[in-house]
Amino acid sequence: MPLLPPIRLTGARVLNDAILHDAPLTLADGHITDGPARAVDLSGFLLLPGIVDLHGDGFERHLTPRPAAPFDKARALRSVAAELAANGVTTAWLAQSWSWEGGFRSADATEALLQAVDAMRADLIADIRVQIRLETHVVDEHPRLLAAVKRYGVDYVVFNNHLAEALEMAQQKPQRFAGWAAQQGRHPRELLTIVEQAQLRDAQVPQALCELAARLGDEGVTMGSHDDGDAAVRGFFRSIGAPIAEFPTTVAAARSARKAGEPVLMGAPNVVRGGSQSGNIAAEGLIADGLCDALVSDYYYPALSQAAWSLADKRTLGFGAAWEMISTRPAAILGLTDRGRLAAGQRADLVVMNPDTQSVEATISGGRLAFAQGRAGRQLLSAGAA
Repeated sequence: MPLLPPIRLTGARVLNDAILHDAPLTLADGHITDGPARAVDLSGFLLLPGIVDLHGDGFERHLTPRPAAPFDKARALRSVAAELAANGVTTAWLAQSWSWEGGFRSADATEALLQAVDAMRADLIADIRVQIRLETHVVDEHPRLLAAVKRYGVDYVVFNNHLAEALEMAQQKPQRFAGWAAQQGRHPRELLTIVEQAQLRDAQVPQALCELAARLGDEGVTMGSHDDGDAAVRGFFRSIGAPIAEFPTTVAAARSARKAGEPVLMGAPNVVRGGSQSGNIAAEGLIADGLCDALVSDYYYPALSQAAWSLADKRTLGFGAAWEMISTRPAAILGLTDRGRLAAGQRADLVVMNPDTQSVEATISGGRLAFAQGRAGRQLLSAGAA
């Protein structure tokens, strides 16, 4: 997809510093500029920074729509990129699990995804990266993980521990556990054995994670933890250099992160649905209390923009501040200084939003038209053709 020619977007309201301004916005050579350009009338629309999604596993539906039915990764990634663009996402981390679970959450699956993304990078309009969600008890695989991080330039690793959840499911919800095992083509007893063997590594985990985190830090990797259940767990991951608190499951864990000045991420679907699908704390309550910094797609990409509108409609936040939770703030958390704001010199990553329908009518990623529909789409397609 070629770069758009120099264009000056007029008539729209432009979001900067959480405020919508009446001002033109000029794009040229893949960036926001101040130079001369052909005018494109986008009166009535909003121009918003492109969405930066720090954690989303909705891509799994494209790669493996059924646990035993994987599809070609190159074609699947094109489909992922199209879905991201249709929802205003210009930068995205695919949250890939590296787990004792195996299957499409194994070391092999993670390396295969990293290889596919690396090979497809030039063909994908959105900036697509991989976040490795590392289960804490795969200590024997740390050397392999470090090698993959170096080989593919992985810049984001999040630690999580789902062993307690798996054991609880086996004991209290055996039918659900059996269904989980069946998805992997395993007998429930076989899966339970895997879980129990992983749990035997408990005593080795803290020191192994300390050593791994130090090596990851040397590689410039940003780290965090997933599903922190209390302040003590958050404190441990803070101590090894993993400051990002992704989906804390209690207010105490979120408050611990806030007190230490650490970013807290919650799921946008949680906001849209009015609560967590897994029964954890409600994201909107944390936002209202100033305990959440950014929202991520989690399992549903459309929820990102929907959450911003929901927060604004309920007056939990102003629309500008709500949109920054999915664009400006995530970019800052991962140290992306070239995006997240619509200012001169920034990448031309932006969303053209119809405020009446609350729908994305165009997405521009790195100065390329990634998605277009409706009147805004027609205007931009016409400008691109010219």
